[in-house]
Amino acid sequence: MDLTAEEIRVLGCLVEKRLTTPQQYPLTLNALTLACNQTSNRDPVVEYDEAAVEEAVTSAKTKGFAAFVHPSHGRSALRFRHTLDERLGLDVRPLALLGVLMLRGPQTPGELRGRSERLYSFDDIEAVDNALSRLAESAFVKKLPRQAGFRESRYAHLLSGDVEAPQEEAPEPPASHPSAKEDGLLLERIVALEQEFALLRREFDDFRRRFE
Repeated sequence: MDLTAEEIRVLGCLVEKRLTTPQQYPLTLNALTLACNQTSNRDPVVEYDEAAVEEAVTSAKTKGFAAFVHPSHGRSALRFRHTLDERLGLDVRPLALLGVLMLRGPQTPGELRGRSERLYSFDDIEAVDNALSRLAESAFVKKLPRQAGFRESRYAHLLSGDVEAPQEEAPEPPASHPSAKEDGLLLERIVALEQEFALLRREFDDFRRRFE
């Protein structure tokens, strides 16, 4: 699949709002724009205008991942919904994880369990792993190689194509040992400081004796 970053953000928001605020779903263009530009539960944070959001959701519709809901039942504005569950054959559990991955990028199973709580409450980490396995079998997500210093591997969605693991940072070169010249200068500095401290101590003792 070749969804753009804008399409991913729009569809991720539609997944989130359908599961967290179903009474307001489908979303108007204004509500969808506000959802895209949220500063919480988003990585990266974006600033889309309504024209960009409308273009993205229209493009997602052309690709079969979104639908327009025309005004009815007292509503006066065109609204938008996603069709990811229909198109990909997903129930609420993997759909919730996919939505969080679309909104926040690669994450570990533990992070996904905590961050998907508002969308779907998983009983335990095993339930998260099972849902991720189902998504991986269908090539909707990918398990990334575990990075050095991390206990868990992260998962990334593949709705925009394959994802490469980030390059490991080169380790910092070991600190060089001081040279003999540097050792000598350091020793001289220490001796000078000790002498200065001794002089100050004598002056302080002389000053104190004057008032005894």
